[in-house]
Amino acid sequence: MRTEIITAGNIARAAEIIRAGGLVAVPTETVYGLAANGLDAAAVERIYAVKGRPEVKPLSLMVPGAESMARCWSRVPPQARSLAEEFWPGPLTIVGESAAAIPAVVRAGGSTVGLRCPDHPLTLALLRGCGLPLAAPSANPSGAPSPRTAREVLDYFDGKIDAVVDGGECGIGRESTLVSVAGAPFRILRAGALPEAEIAARLAADMCIVGITGPTGAGKTTALGVLRAMGALVIDADAVYHRLTRESEGLADALTARFGAGIYSGGELDRKALGRVVFGDPAALSELNAITHGFVTAEILRLLREHAMAGGAAAAIDAIGLFEAGLERICTAVFGILAPEEARCARIMAREGISRDYAMKRIRAQRGEEYYREVCTACIVNDGTVEDFAAGCKAAFTEVINNGRKERLPRRAFL
Repeated sequence: MRTEIITAGNIARAAEIIRAGGLVAVPTETVYGLAANGLDAAAVERIYAVKGRPEVKPLSLMVPGAESMARCWSRVPPQARSLAEEFWPGPLTIVGESAAAIPAVVRAGGSTVGLRCPDHPLTLALLRGCGLPLAAPSANPSGAPSPRTAREVLDYFDGKIDAVVDGGECGIGRESTLVSVAGAPFRILRAGALPEAEIAARLAADMCIVGITGPTGAGKTTALGVLRAMGALVIDADAVYHRLTRESEGLADALTARFGAGIYSGGELDRKALGRVVFGDPAALSELNAITHGFVTAEILRLLREHAMAGGAAAAIDAIGLFEAGLERICTAVFGILAPEEARCARIMAREGISRDYAMKRIRAQRGEEYYREVCTACIVNDGTVEDFAAGCKAAFTEVINNGRKERLPRRAFL
């Protein structure tokens, strides 16, 4: 067999070979792949034979874009479409439940198949020209280094394959990342050129995230309970902060570097000692907030990425200082939870066992209703029975979750 070298001006010839059941090595942005008609079981078997690839290892399919998902999969999760919109063409293979039309040899007898849209103009032209999904593992004998040039492919397979499309040297030289969205939790099956954090950030940016804020004693706990019952991950920013003061060496280092080692005692943050330093000094208090907001926000973003990779579609962030921390920028909507002053006072007294005078001092030290009405998407007033308030919360949250985001947030907002 003579292996043809095909250049940019003759991609139609490569499509002809593919349609006839041949093997063609093709360039991608990562490495060269060994391509065959992914719907032709005999052609795919040739890939296994030429590579010496164990038949228990499935193959992924190259496709020209997200529109091919419906052809190759039995169902298309919205998360898969989102990843394709963000990262295709590019070094990401997305694994989903296979359509019946995909031969068993491609799937190695399994129920899933990976799809990949390569970021190389010649291979994209080939995919569009032949109108077929292409089975295309890396163009090397199993266990050998993946080739980055047509010459390296020929060193492996000259005379053993039908053709190689010479697209120059591949830039990345590392295989694509494999992520499975066939079922939750989503999993990275193979680390590759695209970092997992980028994938998780894209999925997190697509979630419905409800911000909950408001003064103490207004009923935020009840509102959060409603969201939790609706399947949302609930993140308490204050609880995150307290956990980080115990567990985060980075936060401890930042605080001691600015406020001195005396604010920690026995490995625990001494809040009274820290208070003596900052509460009489507005500039120091501002610096404290900047440090803690940074660490708390980073941890909240990590929790959201983790939830998105677990298949989560909704989350809630509870933070009195939600706007001060800049967390409203990632929220689909922010609800201010409000209640009459007397009702708040009674709840605080019962919850914390404090006097009325002390409860009122705490209430009057916080922002008033007008602030929350001005900055929040909407406010929910807790001025009736618990049941009525919960029902009002559910109705408001359901509308937000059903409507979803009106704009596509950049993934960098979650990194």
